[in-house]
Order: sequence, then structure tokens, then C-alpha cells
Amino acid sequence: MKWTINSLDAYPDVDGEVDVVFTAHWDLTATDGEYLGRVYGSQGIKHDASEPFTPYTSLTEDQVIGWVKAAMGEETVAAHEANVLQQIEDQKNPKVVTPPLPWNS
Repeated sequence: MKWTINSLDAYPDVDGEVDVVFTAHWDLTATDGEYLGRVYGSQGIKHDASEPFTPYTSLTEDQVIGWVKAAMGEETVAAHEANVLQQIEDQKNPKVVTPPLPWNS
């Protein structure tokens, strides 16, 4: 299971801080051999002036992923991760198939 941040939206100036992130665009992927599951989206991030501010240029992907997961909540994170795993399982064991027409062989 791999969380990735693709881009960040930021306000140029908030309370004297520069490039304050308010949205993270993310991807969640997992692979099993040739099978791939993927969920992607964006998550709002609230700026809390009472918390220590990390300058934009000092942010790490792990830090932003932590913000995204915290903003989503454990239940939503677990649902996204289960969705990705289910996509892989559905590819391995499809519930619906479309075989070729028997008269076109």
C-alpha cells in the first residue's frame, strides 16, 4: 500500500506565513504481481495557527500524508485501503467476464 502526494494547493500568505497548504492531492496504490488497485482524490487541510508551522520548502511527503490521513479519519483511510485491495482481488477473481461469442471462434 503506497500513499503519494501529487500536488499541493497553498495560500500565498496566511497570518504572515508563506505558502500555507490547504489542499493535498493524493494517490493510494497497491500492486500484487500484474494487478494494480488505485484510489485518488484531494483532501482539505486546515491551518491551525496554534500549531508549529512548517515552511512549505521544509515539508516532507510523509508529513503531508499524515495530515491527509488525520483529516480523513481512521475509518475513511481504512475504507480507501480496503477499496484498493478489493480492486486487486476483483481482478484476480472477476465476478463478471465477457467471453468471446462461441460462433466467432
